[in-house]
Amino acid sequence: MNNRKSLLRLLLLVSFCLATVTLHAQVINKTFKNETLKTVLKEVEQQTGLSVIYKTDEVNENKRITATFKNASLDEVLNKVLDKDLTYKLQNKMIVILKKTQKPHDGSTKKNIKGTVVDDKGEPIIGASVVVKGTSTGIITDLDGNYTINEVSEDAWISVSYIGYQSVELRAADSKNLLRIVLKEDTKVLDEVVVVGYGVQKKSDITGSVSSVKSAELLSAPNASTAQALQGRVAGVVVQNSSGAPSGSATIRIRGANSLTYGNDPLIIIDGVQDGNIGSLNPNQIESIEVLKDAAALSVYGSKGANGVILVTTKNGKTGKPQVSYNGFVSFDEVRKTLPALNAKEYALLMNEAQEENGLNPVFGPDEIPLEGNSTDWQDKIFRNAVSQSHNISISGAKESISYFIAGGYTNKDGIVQNTNFKQYTFRANFKVQATSRLNLSLNTFASYDETHNGDYEQAINAALQWSPTKRIYDPDSEGGYTQPGGGIGPVSLYNPVGYALEIVDDKSVASFNASLMGEYKFWDFLKLSSLFSYKTHSDTNGYFDNQRVNNGDIRDINGSKAQSRYIALQSTSILTFDKAFGDHTVQATGVYEVLKDNYQSTSASSRGIPVGMGYNGVQFGSILQAPWVEYSTTVMQSFMGRVNYSYKNKYMFSGSIRYDGASQLAEGNKYDNFTAFSLGWNLMEEKFMKRLKDMVPEFKIRGSYGTVGNAAVPAYSSHLKFYPGMDDSGNPTLAISDLGNENLKWEKTTTWNAGLDFGFLNGRITGGIDGYFRKTDDLLNSVKIPVGTNFNAQMTQNIGSLENYGMEFSINAKPIVTKDFTWDLSYNITWNHNEITKLTGGDDSDYYVEAGDKISRGNNTKVQAHKVGYAANSFYVYQQVYDENGKPIENMFVDRNGNGTIDSGDKYIYKKPAGDVLMGLTSKMQYKNFDFSFSLRASLNNYVYYDFLSNKANVSTSGLFSNNAYSNTSAEAVALGFSGQGDYYMSDYFIHNASFLRCDNITLGYSFQNLWKTQTYKGVGGRVYATVQNPFIISKYKGLDPEVKSGIDANPYPRAMTFLLGLSLQF
Repeated sequence: MNNRKSLLRLLLLVSFCLATVTLHAQVINKTFKNETLKTVLKEVEQQTGLSVIYKTDEVNENKRITATFKNASLDEVLNKVLDKDLTYKLQNKMIVILKKTQKPHDGSTKKNIKGTVVDDKGEPIIGASVVVKGTSTGIITDLDGNYTINEVSEDAWISVSYIGYQSVELRAADSKNLLRIVLKEDTKVLDEVVVVGYGVQKKSDITGSVSSVKSAELLSAPNASTAQALQGRVAGVVVQNSSGAPSGSATIRIRGANSLTYGNDPLIIIDGVQDGNIGSLNPNQIESIEVLKDAAALSVYGSKGANGVILVTTKNGKTGKPQVSYNGFVSFDEVRKTLPALNAKEYALLMNEAQEENGLNPVFGPDEIPLEGNSTDWQDKIFRNAVSQSHNISISGAKESISYFIAGGYTNKDGIVQNTNFKQYTFRANFKVQATSRLNLSLNTFASYDETHNGDYEQAINAALQWSPTKRIYDPDSEGGYTQPGGGIGPVSLYNPVGYALEIVDDKSVASFNASLMGEYKFWDFLKLSSLFSYKTHSDTNGYFDNQRVNNGDIRDINGSKAQSRYIALQSTSILTFDKAFGDHTVQATGVYEVLKDNYQSTSASSRGIPVGMGYNGVQFGSILQAPWVEYSTTVMQSFMGRVNYSYKNKYMFSGSIRYDGASQLAEGNKYDNFTAFSLGWNLMEEKFMKRLKDMVPEFKIRGSYGTVGNAAVPAYSSHLKFYPGMDDSGNPTLAISDLGNENLKWEKTTTWNAGLDFGFLNGRITGGIDGYFRKTDDLLNSVKIPVGTNFNAQMTQNIGSLENYGMEFSINAKPIVTKDFTWDLSYNITWNHNEITKLTGGDDSDYYVEAGDKISRGNNTKVQAHKVGYAANSFYVYQQVYDENGKPIENMFVDRNGNGTIDSGDKYIYKKPAGDVLMGLTSKMQYKNFDFSFSLRASLNNYVYYDFLSNKANVSTSGLFSNNAYSNTSAEAVALGFSGQGDYYMSDYFIHNASFLRCDNITLGYSFQNLWKTQTYKGVGGRVYATVQNPFIISKYKGLDPEVKSGIDANPYPRAMTFLLGLSLQF
């Protein structure tokens, strides 16, 4: 017994010593000037990582403290700031403050607690969550705001929360305050700081159209690409993948296209550095994304902001112990859909029928007709199921005056076409240092290396749609091993599809490095100067190699090419900011001086007769060197900007800005221009006559703006005459005009009007906004062909006309259900946009148009899109089809629209456009205890596509199927059409199909956990495991592979895969 008592005394002594050591080991560094005790204790929590608990009726939280602590122990700080009748104990990583006559609770006493939860007006709050912290014990308040919880330990903490109110935590022993719990309105949502151009603003003070996406939203549905994670989440923003290839990039448009050719991409700014690459960003490294959409928000970027701005803020360290996180997933891709083609039996019968119609003997005898199962599905042979993986690990934290965030990422993505792969390695390191009380420094660095390895997948897909299903992949008698074209039963102009995929080499590597250093000096609390300098480099290597195996070519014809380029960008930005309140008046003024310099250089060459085994790196050893090329260019932009924001009682807001830009690529006399913007805002809920509704409607703000932005995104030296080198027939070097200089080239300028309304109802459970906008772009920049001598393709960049976009945006976010165990978050947005060209400098001729878009497969470099006054940019410009009494199109028979008795180019008309009129996005996330389920849907209405696959196959006559002494495969749809190749049948509006769609981007099921492997000294591991399916279904009447086509011409696309994904997130 005595031994046990001695052991107990020893343990108590050790515990006391450890607590004492802990109190002295913690170091506090901070100066407090007339701060409340509550603020001081919060700072103690942040710097020590310990929780401070006390009874609010025993500790005077509002006691004012003025003191300076430098390397002070926790014991010193607490003795200094606490009243003499208070003491403190260290208990389970908590600092318990209590009266000196009391002892900490040992948790053995149980009690029943009950009370009422009300708002600051005394009204009962229905459905508030009252939970015993750290347990699953809890209840929801009833219709009168009442609650009761039985058998609660007196040392437990009670957490009370409700949407739109500040949460409260009370000790179970605090019976007096538990009887009536008052929740105060949470104004944090309205006071949320949002990143805007060259600074930050409170959300409630913003008068421009700005949408924000936080990190949690980006990560709710996993994506290796940040651009894809934005799909459907922001009204007015369209994100479209260029293809389903693993290295496929995304095209982003904000409120439609404002230019015909140049500069429709938004400006991407990453941590203050302009012209960032959003494709290289890992969503796990992003803190927030802001999308600026109207002139009030954009004009501060002048010529760079004409098409919208996307501001990306990456993560930084937070005060406390180092945080280590891992995020990764493995995905499995499969082909969702293939294009229709004839099998071997159907193909053989069609060939025989064509032969007989032409008076020839059938190719296949009765015994040679292949069985349906004895067929080569060429699409199946070039496609595959692919496995990909992505991993990201980060460590972050902050200690004293230094914060850091360091992350590394790795992605390895196989494509669903054989021999296509993309690898990416990324590294990010962000540091912030408080050098002095007035000077802050930050250094952000980012490095990435991308590797893309492909065969010739475009030709592989093209050949797979035409090759005879009666042929086999390999031929033992073929020198290269692959079955060759020809033989009367397959095309001769295309080689083996599998050979294209496996033997051709088409590689690309990209190495990028970005570094930015920023210093911020505070002269006074209201005046600061910040300067940013960034260096960015981007090096590309492209290599192509054909070993001649796919076509049994001569060794002397082994050919390849190699191109290398390097891009360097320098940015210097200085910002002076004044921000001060004068009673009810708040003024914020910003001045900016900025210089951007870009340098681009590239070299390329190709050759034939490359020695075997050297690949494209042996280009210089080829026997015949072809097309060497060197290019060098530099552009410089200089800018001055001033902005003033004014607010009166947070009720009336005004913002005005002016920016003066100069661009080197424009003509003398037109290099500089200014861009201005003005905006107003009115917070109605701050008015006295609305105060009684503020509990129900915390936000109701009306705003309007007007402004101008510019665009000078034309190639360097566009105002100068440019030449390209060549050789004459004798091998002598020559120079030919490539681009004519335009001495009158000037800015493309966009004027924007915007009116908007931001709202919030039911204490923040419903929030949203409505915007209406009108944008007019004048002096449109476009490249126009100008014949010069014998060169009929010389180009000149000109200002050729005007364009308008106008539309409406609506977005709403809601929490339809909020209970203790179940919450449901729902977001919806819809955008309507009208695009119309109002002027082209081709004279008053109503038939004048500018050819546009990509070429189609049929014809000779034929295009079916055009820019024309009165219609949307890139509209389809075709003939109007004539149909028989059964609704079947009559080949090459069109409507004589101009009534001149003949069908000619004057009968073409504008019919539909690729861009949808209405775009919608819906995201839903449900959480039940630790489980979560979410999905995202997108829709596009009235977007049209030229069905090039059908147009190219439509000629099923002998002359169409049998070309160059060989037949080619087709589809049952083309056979039913029965065209014979007459005239310009492919210019018919019949081939323009409605591609409206509803797409499900992803469905995710997850489970979150915490305190895994927790011990007395280790908090344990938290995280989430999830399963996702991406691109599971599309609802559309369009018969092609995918209704979402970037250019409007659906020709041999790399199909988008359906992806099954398993992922894991861990926080250590």
